[in-house]
Amino acid sequence: MALRAKVIYDFLSENQGELSVQEGEILTLVSEQDVEGWLEGSNSRGVRGLVPATYVEILGHDAALNSYNTSAEPRYSNVPAGGFAQLENISKPPPVGLTSNTAPLQQHHNNYKQHSQGSDDDWDDDWDDSSTVADEPGTVGGRYRDSEGNGTSTYRVTTHTGQRGNAMQTKSSATVGKNLNRFSTFVKSGGEAFVLGEASGFVKDGDKICVVMGPYGPEWQENPYPFSCTIDDPTKQTKFKGMKSYISYKLTPTHTPNPVSRRYKHFDWLYARLAERFPVISVPHLPEKQATGRFEEDFISKRRKGLIWWMNHMTSHPVLSKCDVFQHFLTCTDEKAWKQGKRKAEKDELVGANFFLTISTPPAPLDFQEVESKIDGFKTFTKRMEDSTMQLNATINEFARKQMGGFKKEYQKVGMSFKALSQAFEMDQQTYSSGLNHGISFTGDAYEAIGEYFYEQPSKDLDPIMDLLALYQGHLANFPDVIHVQKGALTKVKESQKHVEEGKMDRAQANGINDRCNIISCATLAEIQHFHHIRVRDFKAQMQHYLQQQITFYKKITGKLEEALEKYDNL
Repeated sequence: MALRAKVIYDFLSENQGELSVQEGEILTLVSEQDVEGWLEGSNSRGVRGLVPATYVEILGHDAALNSYNTSAEPRYSNVPAGGFAQLENISKPPPVGLTSNTAPLQQHHNNYKQHSQGSDDDWDDDWDDSSTVADEPGTVGGRYRDSEGNGTSTYRVTTHTGQRGNAMQTKSSATVGKNLNRFSTFVKSGGEAFVLGEASGFVKDGDKICVVMGPYGPEWQENPYPFSCTIDDPTKQTKFKGMKSYISYKLTPTHTPNPVSRRYKHFDWLYARLAERFPVISVPHLPEKQATGRFEEDFISKRRKGLIWWMNHMTSHPVLSKCDVFQHFLTCTDEKAWKQGKRKAEKDELVGANFFLTISTPPAPLDFQEVESKIDGFKTFTKRMEDSTMQLNATINEFARKQMGGFKKEYQKVGMSFKALSQAFEMDQQTYSSGLNHGISFTGDAYEAIGEYFYEQPSKDLDPIMDLLALYQGHLANFPDVIHVQKGALTKVKESQKHVEEGKMDRAQANGINDRCNIISCATLAEIQHFHHIRVRDFKAQMQHYLQQQITFYKKITGKLEEALEKYDNL
């Protein structure tokens, strides 16, 4: 029996062995077990390759799809065969083809590991230890005391349903089932556990994340103390008596008096913590790693520009900019304090389902039909934007290549031809033609100089646009997962409403699911609103910069041609 999966997001292959797929397409999988987030399968044409696990929804085996009876055992369904009472008794069949058909997948996994191990930022220094979180001043048993030392300033937030003290909620005859596809982003992010009421944790006042109602819908509450941060002075440093080399960058935040020195791997560690901490926030991607040539001047300059864009988006985000781990990254200068903060961040309990406990929403609930319409519209928008940014990036890259190669050569060829003509004219040995000969020679020099102008120009106007497009392509790659979490929450709401209509679930339990879905919806729409704000800001500024540079460029060319024209005025 073949294991089927439905594609929920388009995926365009970028490497050998990957399979391009489109939304709605049905794939046949080799195995349900992924390796480093990849599944192997084939499409209806028999083409075989790898696809991201989070881009597909596993449907089950052919027998489960083609029949519906109490003996069937559908693998991935919210309601198992035999009814809700059988949920806990589902037995999973053994994985298909795990021993004989996973060679390509394992090879892709090995290639990934080799690339990762060959990166420029291995974890090998003294703060990469595995010790547990140390007790810190002001803490008792993991709970924070208030400023007076009179007990904890945290409060417990839970979404559990059931027994509370001496009270017991009435048990319903049905519950909203869990998605058995453990590869689903909705499951892995903790969104499902939160919606189903399984989140429980301590939330400090400082950990609260507020969503407010703005003129265009839910928005993140602005950071009352905005700041920025510069990244300067990339410096090559060594350790282990010169055996290990790396590049450090000086970070200077405007809200602290002291700059800090950070390596790329510190950025990489921070990104991993933030991506884990905020499942419905698009954490900007870092510039890509590079195994070779990482000490070359061009690469260091390009990486610094990418980090500047990344930092600008971090400090502009109302939530990310205030996050404890980000502030620790920006401000900590003491080695011991750095290690303590690192361990604390890695032991953070407010991740996964518990993250959603920190979100405070406007009092009026959202209309879920309106939310669904907005989310669908944004999904269409991001797909169109992704296609257009890829096209623009390819066009600009080709245009830059032509300017630096073909245009430069063509202008220089014209210049050399003019100079050859002037040299021929000089053979007439007539004194009255010397001015003309000089003018033609100068025109040739002018065209050779214009060729150099074309060669130098892309770094001033086209490269910055490509840097911006690269950053936004990272954001666009994040949003399918963000949308998937919100869509999963809406699905649970619809299931609960159906159970209420059928008399299988009490209204109070369904209302709890609605409330928790409202929290996820508010956060998702707030993140979408923030994305649109920074998109308008960034593209406006970049297009202004591009056109200003183009005007300066052509003025410089015009000035050179006018200078050549003057050579003919007094002949």
